[in-house]
Amino acid sequence: MLTAGTIDDELQSERTYVAGLYAKLDAERERVRNRYRAAMRSPIDAQDGGTLVDRDAEVRATAKQMNRLSVADNGLCFGRLDSQTGERSYIGRIGLFDEANDYEPMLLDWRAPASRPFYVATAANPENMRRRRQFHSRGRQLVDYTDEVFGRPGSDERGDAALLAAVNAPRGEGMRDIVATIQAEQDEIIRLDHNGVLVIEGGPGTGKTVVALHRVAYLLYTQRERMERHGVLVVGPNAAFLNHIGRVLPSLGETNVVFMTAGDLVPGLHATAEDSPDAARLKGSLKMLDVLAAAIADRQRQPAEPLPIELTDVTVRIDAETAQWAIEEARASGLPHNEARAVFVDIITYVLTERGIARIGKGWLTRQDSGAWENLREDLVRELADNEQFAAALEELWPLLTPESLLAQLYQSRERLRAAGADETLWRADGDAWTVSDVPLLDELVDMLGPDKPDDRTAEREQRAEAEYAAGVLDLMQSREDLMDDEDRLLATDLLYAEDLAERFVERDTRDLAERAAADRNWTYRHVVVDEAQELSEMDWRVLMRRCPSKSFTIVGDLAQRRSAAGATSWDAMLEPYVPGRWIYRPLSVNYRTPAEIMAVAAALLAEIAPDAEPPESVRASGVQPWSRHVTDDDLHTAIEEFNRAEAGREGTSVVIGPPDVPGAVPPSQTKGLEFDAVLVVEPDRILADGPRGAAELYVALTRATQRLGVLHRAPLPEALAGLTETPLSA
Repeated sequence: MLTAGTIDDELQSERTYVAGLYAKLDAERERVRNRYRAAMRSPIDAQDGGTLVDRDAEVRATAKQMNRLSVADNGLCFGRLDSQTGERSYIGRIGLFDEANDYEPMLLDWRAPASRPFYVATAANPENMRRRRQFHSRGRQLVDYTDEVFGRPGSDERGDAALLAAVNAPRGEGMRDIVATIQAEQDEIIRLDHNGVLVIEGGPGTGKTVVALHRVAYLLYTQRERMERHGVLVVGPNAAFLNHIGRVLPSLGETNVVFMTAGDLVPGLHATAEDSPDAARLKGSLKMLDVLAAAIADRQRQPAEPLPIELTDVTVRIDAETAQWAIEEARASGLPHNEARAVFVDIITYVLTERGIARIGKGWLTRQDSGAWENLREDLVRELADNEQFAAALEELWPLLTPESLLAQLYQSRERLRAAGADETLWRADGDAWTVSDVPLLDELVDMLGPDKPDDRTAEREQRAEAEYAAGVLDLMQSREDLMDDEDRLLATDLLYAEDLAERFVERDTRDLAERAAADRNWTYRHVVVDEAQELSEMDWRVLMRRCPSKSFTIVGDLAQRRSAAGATSWDAMLEPYVPGRWIYRPLSVNYRTPAEIMAVAAALLAEIAPDAEPPESVRASGVQPWSRHVTDDDLHTAIEEFNRAEAGREGTSVVIGPPDVPGAVPPSQTKGLEFDAVLVVEPDRILADGPRGAAELYVALTRATQRLGVLHRAPLPEALAGLTETPLSA
């Protein structure tokens, strides 16, 4: 048994070791910083593309190393593992090695396979370990440690001191990583070897979001070469949520990540408004594909009356029969609308020039005079190209369209909606008042319409040619690889890529990966994380599947919390059309956020709105009972102020959640995925009154608190909340 003196000696010994780790970290930072400075100062030959590529690759590589090392100050080392044979391993945020001692690991990266027992070893299955020691640090200072000796009678597999300290700690402004306290069921999901789609479902507080983010960090660690150059996309429900989780991956040393809401997936468009449930359901359905196709076809028209085109020597007309022939040929080409317009124009031009030549040459010109016939055709083609009547006719019969113009004009015209077979529920006076549900339709139209400027496709072809040339160079280099020694092979692999070679031919883009990816609609990612995935419609999923051709996804959600009328009712129905047989499901069942007292209240509501769903089991009780208070119209504002004053004197965060017209209240939809020490829910009956969406929103509101929950109501409490203790707010 350890005595007080022995414990003090052990603590001092661990402090000395951790201090040595920080000394190693500082030395490594200085070494990398010097390499970075040297690379920045190295001379380059403007005529030598290879030198420029090498210099830039070194700058990028050392900059990434500096970023990786810069995140390690806070909690560099989490603890120690002692094996049954007496070997010790220290586990931390990054890996550090002793170059003077055959690169012996001084600190194991938490993602390394050897670190796994730190998270999964239990009394029942100790993974050949004797002791897990967890450190409690403040900044660089080791304050204390907790030992768990496996096999000891009564050893608790789940509720250790480090975990309880973490879940009970006051919340700050953003989500914290859980890298020091990952639990066994979470670690299994984080390290899961599956290249397809992984669905993580769990109730409130089960850590599904932070588990998904740690899985991204793990994948970037184990598959860095495959994933890093195209990055990872994280899609969340709103900007507040993305801000809340935005620190987790950088804190783990990963920066090649793009954060977006579903309303940001079309570059240059930021939509936050929501449609009515009926409109959202219609727009989210795959039936909208037929509506969009019909809306495009409706803009490919025959003239009601022949359209005269006055040329210098003759007047020609575009009639319905000619236009119909041109429409059929253009559609048969299979090209998007704007590109097929060239076929339409060619047919119209051919017919008009033939008719013009026949009239101009009547009585003197025959087809046997081929030279004169062709000269006259060229003259008429040039004249048509400059003719304003001809340009106006083409714009009327087959206009160049943008996604925004087509959709806005569709929404604000009941006639066009009927022609496209769309429900008049979609009508609105302000056609381009974009909502989140419009984004997947606009994205779909990018492919259905094609570029609205002829130069767009030319630029794409040139860039493809440059990349293909660069890839060919790499293929030639690969054939010489057997002649290279290990060091040269590593240098070539790390520093020379097709994109680097292609940059010799185009203007250099100095933006980082996240900036370039966010601005490029055609950018594809190696992995996509989708949070609150139950809210996404069938059309939303088409957008996301286009963004990730490899179909590598981590999907996070809870069907019981679905509020969108267009959202998922089952994962199978949503995913099978895209990844049949390539998706797997993993549940999380332990609630690390919500204390048992609050979860009991939320579970009563869950039983009404989703009777088949099992509420997550809370890992702790707070000892504080959630309360309710009946208020009048006059004292509602006073009661909210009293709550705010009481919470202002406590450490941590708080929020008031309620209907939009309650002063100082945040709508439930804006708190999805967030957590606060104290929550005040105002007028739950009004939240609940908004149909199925309202029930889900009230469930979300009730499960945001980590410590304290209060409810203010003017009308009688909903039946599901009858178990709340009615008490004055000051109590």
